[in-house]
Amino acid sequence: MTIVSRRAVAAGLLLIPGVAVAASRYDAVLKRSDDTRRFSAPTFERLSAAVAAAPKDGKRPFRILVTRGVWDEQVVIDRPFIHLVGEDRQASVISHLAASGLIAPDGKRWGTFRTPTLFVRAPDFAARNLTIQNAFDGLAQMSKPGGLHSHDGGGPQAVALMLDKGSDRARITEVDILSYQDTLFPDAGRSLFERCLIAGSYDFIFGAGRAFFRDCEIRSLPRPVNPVDGYVVAPSTPIDQPFGFVFKDCKLTKAPGTARHSVYLGRPWRPSGVFPDGRYGDPKYVAAAAFIDCWMDDHVAPEGWTEMWYTGKDGNPRTMLQPESVRFSQFGSGGPGAAAFRRGRALTAAEARGMSQRAVLAGWNLR
Repeated sequence: MTIVSRRAVAAGLLLIPGVAVAASRYDAVLKRSDDTRRFSAPTFERLSAAVAAAPKDGKRPFRILVTRGVWDEQVVIDRPFIHLVGEDRQASVISHLAASGLIAPDGKRWGTFRTPTLFVRAPDFAARNLTIQNAFDGLAQMSKPGGLHSHDGGGPQAVALMLDKGSDRARITEVDILSYQDTLFPDAGRSLFERCLIAGSYDFIFGAGRAFFRDCEIRSLPRPVNPVDGYVVAPSTPIDQPFGFVFKDCKLTKAPGTARHSVYLGRPWRPSGVFPDGRYGDPKYVAAAAFIDCWMDDHVAPEGWTEMWYTGKDGNPRTMLQPESVRFSQFGSGGPGAAAFRRGRALTAAEARGMSQRAVLAGWNLR
């Protein structure tokens, strides 16, 4: 007799070798040709093919089961309501290797914005119980002579997940998002991250989107080739957008080797724009980020926040944008790294309550 857990039944995961799987909750299954299990839903060997099978104007979730394996492919989610569900959080891995300074198949450098393993360019995307990673080994590359370094425009930036133009109401639940630099790029729309692990070193959560992080682990990785181990966030929030990144009840942890007081909560990114009088940092980008009731290990710097350079109107590429000139704040921090941070603003209790999930993701009727 085969015993199946109630949890497996509820998830539609009756994965028994040689037996047709009651996977009626899935519209497609990503599996390898040597996987002998039979599924009631159509099967695909490439995630991009499974996504292409979804309706272009879908109005309901198109659920794709991602079975165990490392699925090495750069994928664009360009159809609405694509929902990815992993069979195993650590073993169902969507992966690709690309970094800003490496040469792409077209003979040009990838550049940061072409590196993501997964691009989301359609609304109502969801992912649960899997891993999304950029497989580029940033630390190994930076540690060797002649390796890629961050001061170079073609450096070790390697994005795992990008919420690109067209994305909105993206919900990421119990997903590991892994890279070394520029890991997560929520650059558009509203997004919710629940019980996720996000790991990286420099600016590893960055962009212009509106994102709420709840009960997530934000893990800093060591960077021994630099005096600073990292910066958690680098938002580029538009000035007319009331919220950028809000972290609630999250844990800021460190991987072994990450030095004490070596990681800043964030720095403000001001991308350049082209204007009649030249190309320089666009003043409409006034970063916004808040950490509320978060636990912080001792890798967090006592200053909390720090500055970041941009190209000034006078052409100076090292014009500094200070934390006090943007919207950086915190409230109710605990743990060895919690402090009355020297930079950024301390919220009142009322202000912290005003940064609720409902407020940050206003207009999104979450269930």
